[in-house]
Amino acid sequence: MNPAARKKALRYFFQKVVDPLGYKFTPDEELAEFCLEQEVILERRYGVPFCPCKRITANRYEDMQIVCPCIPFHREHFDAMKRCWCGLFVHKDVVDPATLKQVSEKKFRKG
Repeated sequence: MNPAARKKALRYFFQKVVDPLGYKFTPDEELAEFCLEQEVILERRYGVPFCPCKRITANRYEDMQIVCPCIPFHREHFDAMKRCWCGLFVHKDVVDPATLKQVSEKKFRKG
């Protein structure tokens, strides 16, 4: 499948998954396209569209928690940030994702 067609297919599928969770694609179209492009590359290499911002460990249990969209595995953390780790998805009420900050898992758990 060509990359453009695969990105379109991922958008369609991901939207069906994240919408009921209260998320949407980031309005930053450049970021969305970049993340989807990276996921297509990772999917070709590993067979699944991993989050492009997380390290693949070769531990199946850990790696399955970073298959996009990984919101269900990290819901509490992402809800607090109002975005997923790479920023591909944001809460539905977010207008300007540039104002949202990443918070490390370690810092989130402490806070």
